[in-house]
This record gives sequence, C-alpha cells and structure tokens, in this order.
Amino acid sequence: MSTEAIAVAPVKKAEPLFSKKNRKLMTNPLDIDNPITVQVLGVCSALAVTTQMKPAMVMAIALTVVTASSNVIISLIRNTIPSRIRIIVQLGIVSLWVIMVDQLLKAYVYDVWKQLSVFVGLIITNCIVMGRLEAFAMGNKPGPSMLDGLGNGFGYGMILLIIGFFRELLGGGSIFGFKVFEAMGVHYQGNGLMLLPAGACILVGIIIWVQRSINGYRETH
Repeated sequence: MSTEAIAVAPVKKAEPLFSKKNRKLMTNPLDIDNPITVQVLGVCSALAVTTQMKPAMVMAIALTVVTASSNVIISLIRNTIPSRIRIIVQLGIVSLWVIMVDQLLKAYVYDVWKQLSVFVGLIITNCIVMGRLEAFAMGNKPGPSMLDGLGNGFGYGMILLIIGFFRELLGGGSIFGFKVFEAMGVHYQGNGLMLLPAGACILVGIIIWVQRSINGYRETH
C-alpha cells in the first residue's frame, strides 16, 4: 500500500459581502467616483427633475432600485448571455424593472409621476444603469453587483437632492413644499433662474468644482 501523502487543494474562503473591498463599491460613488460629478453621467435628468426636492428624491429612489436590481439579474445570468446580444438582453431586463417602477409610481404617487413625466421611462437608456451593467455586473458576482448598483444610485441621488434643495429653496422659497421664508415672516419673491435648466447647470458646475477641490480629483490626459 502506498504511503504517499495525497495533496489536497486548499479551499478558497469566500469573500464576505461587506468586506472592505466591497464596501468601497458603495462609498466611492458618493465621492471620488460619483456618477454625476466625476463620471459626468445622468446629467440630463439632474437638470430636469430637480426643481423640487420631492420629485428629485423619487427619481433617485427609482434609479437606485432599477440599477441594483438589474445588476443582480445580469450578474446571475452573465455566463449564459451570448456576447453578440448582451446589450439587447441588458436593455430588456432594465426595461422590465423600469416598467414596474413606473407603474408603482403611477399607482401610489401620481402627482410626482406626472411631474417626472418621461424621465422615469428614460431610465432605460440612462448611462449610469447601462454603464454599471456593462462595466461591473457582466464580470462580477450578484452580491458585489448589488452593492455597486446601490452605491451608484446613492451617489446619483445625493447630487440630485443637493441640487433640488437649492433650486427649490432659492427658486420658490420652500423645502418639500414647506414655505421656509414665509414661516420666518420674510417675504421672498424667488429667483426664477433657479427654476430653469440653466440654473441647475450652474449648480452642477459649482458642485463639481467644490467636490474636486476638496478631494483633489484631476482629469488625466
């Protein structure tokens, strides 16, 4: 009988879902890899739906749900998707989630759904959603893909809420519909520029400038 030892391959320990590496998938999009201020994606909706805080918040939640859910589904089936039709498959899955989110908004927050108009439907072609599917979900497991979708959704939503805060406050003197200046006994006529896309564009530029000044981000050539 042979007494030679049989080599046993070591079992690779699975990486915890909330490991330091995976936590960065949620924290980096809030700052050094923000989808709007650094990647410059999703800017159109940031200009269009931020005249008030409420629609900005709902839009942020909608995009976060669609991005995280689509990331998980694509990650689960990534090894079975033929390369030549992967974009079509991704669009189909994103469309399914967008339709469900759109119908839920229509059923439960109809006033906000009307304010958001076509912009919920345009999540289907949002560069943030499609970018995360192609750049991350197609090459990673469902857990990290979900965190990546949540992180980018939170990063997008954070900027929308900041823009919405200043546009609603400076443009109409209110926050979530509450008349701030009237409650303080101050007459405020409102700044009409903040209610225009040009005003939102100015705010986006200021936010990009402030953030990059703080974290030292520079474009590479």
